[in-house]
Amino acid sequence: MSELTFEQMLEESLKTIHTGEVVEGTVIDVKPEEIVLNIGYKSDGILTRNEYTNEPNVDLTTVVKPGDTMEVKVLKVNDGEGQVLLTYKRLAADRGNKRIEEAFNNKEVLTAKVAQVLEGGLSVVVEEVRIFIPASLVSDSYEKDLTKYAGQEIQFVISEYNPKRRRYIGDRKQLLVAEKAELQKKLFETIKEGDTVEGTVKNVTDFGAFIDLGGADGLLHISEMSWGRVENPKKVFKVGDKVKVLIKEISGNKIALSLKFDDANPWKDAASKYAVGNEVTGKVARMTDFGAFVELEPGIDALLHVSQISKEHIEKPADVLKVGEEVTAKVVDFNEDDKKISLSIKAMFAPEPKEEEAAVEDDADVVSVDIDAVIASESEEEA
Repeated sequence: MSELTFEQMLEESLKTIHTGEVVEGTVIDVKPEEIVLNIGYKSDGILTRNEYTNEPNVDLTTVVKPGDTMEVKVLKVNDGEGQVLLTYKRLAADRGNKRIEEAFNNKEVLTAKVAQVLEGGLSVVVEEVRIFIPASLVSDSYEKDLTKYAGQEIQFVISEYNPKRRRYIGDRKQLLVAEKAELQKKLFETIKEGDTVEGTVKNVTDFGAFIDLGGADGLLHISEMSWGRVENPKKVFKVGDKVKVLIKEISGNKIALSLKFDDANPWKDAASKYAVGNEVTGKVARMTDFGAFVELEPGIDALLHVSQISKEHIEKPADVLKVGEEVTAKVVDFNEDDKKISLSIKAMFAPEPKEEEAAVEDDADVVSVDIDAVIASESEEEA
């Protein structure tokens, strides 16, 4: 019987491998673009950067070191130069496919970092499997610019799994919708009309501001932003502002908010401050042909009728007054129920004997009638 040579014994001791087989190897050398592994075969295995990962320009010396063990798949037993070509990313992708399939079937929530922001959505990688999240499924509201998600970790579910076409679709929107629904439910269970809550300004329009209360948005109408007059909400609030608001009304899933807190109501002490006969000072806020509205303080305007501006006849207030001008006048009528105050500059002067008394009474009647007409006219314009 002939004895085996050392080379023959060594070769017999080495295992055989086949294309597609998964083997374990030990790193014996690593370069920036290539890893050499001992896989227990007569030839070492070569793992190139392209077969290690889909990420471009990765320096392999930063991810593995000699002595590390790793599982790889055999791509080719002999590359023509006696070397075995290996792949790591395809093995990871195979396992990733199974992982994605399980997540799809179980409706599991996955977490991954956004690898790429594309024109139509986001790309994430889960165990070497690329998953596309369309822009319409990224958020529960329209977002034109998705660049803010670059490099962020996001959660999503697999809404479409098609390995034959390598089509894997992720959905983040349904998670946000479900989360918001749960928050909304908790919010409506805890709030009631009259509560003071803190929220964040989400959007500002010409007619008001939408406040995120943490589960639902409430509308802070322009008429409820102040006891005074607000001309433009965008000059008062900006997106992101924190604000404490009063829950004025809850109707279904709609919430009406207000900043008119009772303790700041300027009419609370108005009866004594603006009693008939008191002299007051304010600024002309706006004018009509019938008179000028004087702001005595934020939230309290008084009407200075055209007939009460001067002892001389005046066609219209703009002939002698201008917006922003400070005037001093006497309170000639105070109606707390209707929140109306009438002023007179003419009453500041000493009346002429006899006929002036009758004239003042006539003027008072005119003021009373015209106040109602002007207030009604202004309400129609604001509506």
